[in-house]
Amino acid sequence: MTRRSFLETSAKASIAMSLPTIVPASVFGKNAPSNRINIGCIGAGRIARTHDIPGVWQYDHAQIVAVCDLDSRRTEDGKKLINDYYTKKTGKPFDGIRGYEDYREMLLNKDIDAVTISTPDHWHAKCAIDAARAGKHVYLQKPTSLTISEGRIMSDIIQKSGITFQLGSQQRSWAQFRIAAELVRNGRIGQLKTVYVGLPGDPAGDDEPEMPTPKNLNYDMWLGSTPSVYYTEKRVHPQKDYDRPGWLRCEQFGAGMITGWGTHHIDSAHWGMDTELTGPIEVWGQAEFPKKGLWDVHGIFKTEAIYANGVRMVVSNEIPNGIKFEGTEGWIFVTRGAYRATSSDPVDPKAPKALDASDPKILTSVIGPNEIHLPVSEEHHGNWLDAIKNKTPTISPVEVAHRGCSACLVHHIAMKLKRKVYWDPTKEQFKNDAEANAMLSRPQRKGYEVK
Repeated sequence: MTRRSFLETSAKASIAMSLPTIVPASVFGKNAPSNRINIGCIGAGRIARTHDIPGVWQYDHAQIVAVCDLDSRRTEDGKKLINDYYTKKTGKPFDGIRGYEDYREMLLNKDIDAVTISTPDHWHAKCAIDAARAGKHVYLQKPTSLTISEGRIMSDIIQKSGITFQLGSQQRSWAQFRIAAELVRNGRIGQLKTVYVGLPGDPAGDDEPEMPTPKNLNYDMWLGSTPSVYYTEKRVHPQKDYDRPGWLRCEQFGAGMITGWGTHHIDSAHWGMDTELTGPIEVWGQAEFPKKGLWDVHGIFKTEAIYANGVRMVVSNEIPNGIKFEGTEGWIFVTRGAYRATSSDPVDPKAPKALDASDPKILTSVIGPNEIHLPVSEEHHGNWLDAIKNKTPTISPVEVAHRGCSACLVHHIAMKLKRKVYWDPTKEQFKNDAEANAMLSRPQRKGYEVK
């Protein structure tokens, strides 16, 4: 899509992004079974049902054949969801989806070529590593990892494995984010000086009582590498529906919005800054953390960073949700608009323009043949499937994905320490700072380690 056509159709596109893709009438069609990519889905919760499963099943050259979840009720719901879709799509009764409780058993299935990983954050790196070691291509929900250390291990193993990896940083497949990055990289706002990243925070919650563990949930395995703690529903996910799960607000399982949405926006910022394979060198900031209650991720916050090229980044809940590139000759602002990947995404329906600039002429500027042209992806899951089929790079490869997440985690560490930290993105260590370096990893429960 050109910048001009994007600007002319952005209003329609913002609506279309939230609608399911209509596909041809048959799963089988011209794509012979031997040519299709067989997909297993690890995780059958909210993001899988609303985003990753529909993202895959729209393509005739892919076939979902299995689904796995540590909650057997969700496994059965996932099987029904997919079977019903293929029944409707083919016009014939379909009951071909196999269910698993343990993803490691799924990975032993030689008929499965690739997996989507739509689990809670604390399982991302380990599932991806195990899938790569089993020779399965990986589509991984963001963020890549719980810690910088396990993210580095994951990236190294996946690069050595040769499998095709895509992080679910789908903003790279949206025209406005690519256009913004191209314009910045080609100097349309002069020399880049400051990047403002707007992210929401999370509210605190109440103390929650211990509850009996549901018989349908393998809670011990669900905790994974993290410490054993009592079960309460708001620590895990709802048992009656697929609303936003409580684990998103527990530091035991993730860092909160700084990685949850930060992985999207900081990755998009890095794309425009030409810092995709590095990171900040200085970070400082502050945040409010709940003093009581089950949910303990950060609330309102502000962090700042300096990169080796002199660009300053400011990340805060006080900034409109999106990314603003500010240069010596103008600015560009890019956001998702009113799009929601899930119904509970913290997006303002009255959001500003998806792409805006200090001067409208910036957005219609023609990028010449000898200037920087960034790779184009029309749809994120489709880009991954095409890369598997054609043995080409994805739009969000593993090292770029790791660097985006690790930058977010450096910001989180600065929040926790409430002081400036000095980061060496080459060594992936803090300079002369044993306290900060101790936060690069976490103790891991035996049997669930990332090695």
